[in-house]
Amino acid sequence: MQKKIPNRKCSGCGESKPKKELVRIVRSPSGEISLDFVGKLPGRGAYICPNADCLAKARKARRIERSLSCEIPAEIYERLESRLRNG
Repeated sequence: MQKKIPNRKCSGCGESKPKKELVRIVRSPSGEISLDFVGKLPGRGAYICPNADCLAKARKARRIERSLSCEIPAEIYERLESRLRNG
């Protein structure tokens, strides 16, 4: 029997893709926002495609903030954008 591949929806473009292809943005129990490339960090997560366009769309519509139920400062978004551009 084939193992089921978990899908997640991108907060930017809205497409469902395999979890491994997406980047997880995590709000830790202490409230810190970070990028989770392995998908193992504890906390609430939101997923985006690994490109700056999807992050920009999600930021404009405040989808990540809604998913994580918290306000995300501009410097966090800037750090996320530079990390996505640089891989």
